[in-house]
Parts: sequence; C-alpha cells; structure tokens
Amino acid sequence: MTERRYDPTRNEWVTFATHRQDRTYKPKADFCPLCPTKSGARKTEIDRENFEIVTFDNRFPAFSPEAPEPGVQMTELYPVAPANGRCEVVVYSDDHHLTFSDLTSARVRLLVDVWVDRWKILGSEDSIAYVMPFENKGEEVGTTLSHPHGQIYGYPYIPPVPLRELTAAQSYYAEHRRCVECDVIQGELKAGSRIVFENDSVVAWVPFWARYPYEVHVAPKVHLPNLASLSVPLRRNFADALLHVAKNYDLLFGFSLPYIMGFHQSPTDGDARWNDFSHLHVEFTPPNRSADKLKYLAGSESAGGAFISDVAPESAAALLRERWELAND
Repeated sequence: MTERRYDPTRNEWVTFATHRQDRTYKPKADFCPLCPTKSGARKTEIDRENFEIVTFDNRFPAFSPEAPEPGVQMTELYPVAPANGRCEVVVYSDDHHLTFSDLTSARVRLLVDVWVDRWKILGSEDSIAYVMPFENKGEEVGTTLSHPHGQIYGYPYIPPVPLRELTAAQSYYAEHRRCVECDVIQGELKAGSRIVFENDSVVAWVPFWARYPYEVHVAPKVHLPNLASLSVPLRRNFADALLHVAKNYDLLFGFSLPYIMGFHQSPTDGDARWNDFSHLHVEFTPPNRSADKLKYLAGSESAGGAFISDVAPESAAALLRERWELAND
C-alpha cells in the first residue's frame, strides 16, 4: 500500500508506504548496497567499481512518479490521494568507512552542485511542491545503512515544518516588509555569542530558540530563497560551512556525532511570491544532550510539541567554539 491520507484534526497529510517494511536493514559491510560493485563480486545498487557521488531512485520510496491509486475510498471527512513524488539516494563516496565530516572540501563542494542540480530537476516536475535534501547520520536517528549517504525527497505538498516556517515568515514579511531569517542572521552576527562559524558569505549559529541542545543552523548572509540561487563562489563557502559544522560536531564529545541535517528553502509549486520571505538554510539537529545522554522527545515534545532543552544556546555555541579552537590550536 502506498497512499496519502488526510488528517482533518491537524490539517496535515500522512503517507503510508507499507512496502518499506522490507527495505534493507543494517547489512554487514561486505553486503552494503551502497558500496561500488567490484569485479566478480555481488552486484550492488551502484554498477561501477569507483565513483565520487552517485544519485539514484530509492528502491523503497515513500513517493514515486507513478504512484498507484489509493486502496481505500475517500470521504468528505477523509480525503486520500496517490503518493506521487520522488525519493532519491545520494551516495557521497565509494569509501564505506567515511562520514560526511571525513569528506574533502572539494567533495562537499561537488555535493552542493549535485544538490542544486537535483533541486532544479525534481522541482521542475509538476507533481512536486517541495524538494528537501536531508541526511540521517547514526543509528540513534534511525539510519539503517552506514555507508555515507543522504536522501532527497520531492514532496507533492509542503511538509508541515517548512510550511509552519513559511507561514510565520510570510506574516513577518507582511508586517515588516523584511525577511525574518535575514533579521535573525543580522541579530546573531551582532550578538556574536551563538556564532560557531562564519566566512565571507555564510554563517553557522546555535539558534536563540534551539530545540535540541546542540542544534546548529547554516545560512547565506544575504537573502537567497533556494539552492539554485547560490552563485558558484557562494556554493564553495556554503560547502565549507557545512563541513565545518560536521567536523566540529565530531570534536564536541570525541566521537562521530549522530545528527539529522535538513534543507529548508522555497517551495517548487510555481508561486514566485515564496521567494520574498523564504531564506535558504540548513538545520542540524543532533540527538545528544551530552556525551552519554540522548535528548529523547518525550511527553512534552512528542505529545505537546513543546520543546524543553537542557543546554543554553550560548553555552552550546561556546563549547563548540572551544572544541574547535583546542583541536586547531
């Protein structure tokens, strides 16, 4: 069964993709489907012996270009719809033992080019309203394949979190005639206490309202609505900022820190008005609140959506800066 069902109590769509129960789960390294196919060995998803970056359609997609018709009848209360869209895998390297933070600057810059290219291609499809590249790193956030990779989803609607952000940004713009993310960035640059990295055109910081103890956002300093609006020089700076954050995380507690990395940007539904108040940014959300404790989403967060954090953003940023300075002194 693959279909979308509408929740009238939250004004949200929920996707059902029951075939995903059979997807590959924590295979041994010598059976990894994301490794290159070696001569005379078992064939993997990537039919070549060496590569830099590869993208391909997920074999177990939640959304697909030719989604089947729903298996249940819709009603006025319960609309249903096909799960049209795209789900792609992006493999960062042919080396099974690397992580994003181990990649070279040149490789991450190439990866940014790939994200830009796929955003343009998937976003041009009529059935796709929002394109989100993301990476789940570590078993703590549900990763079942340890090979360095991320995914790109092309949704047939704007997902709830980006939609809430866009709605808030639209209201802010209507009142102030300015982008809220632009004002946040200028405020953070002025305060300085939550900044963890910046270069000429990109800044990374722990948000004033960070929901996760070591959450970090990365964004261009100037107003740019999406990946496609990044110039070639800015793509390099953007890649360098992302790589700095990933490396800084591994220095934080002395081990490869798990996280979710998600891209937030303008929708691809053809409405150019989004560009006025949508500001491209990447959100890193690690689950750790200390070296040996995880931030579980319990009653207040899961049931109420009300986050309670254990670490002040200023302290988190200071510790990240300290770890970087000690390692690079």
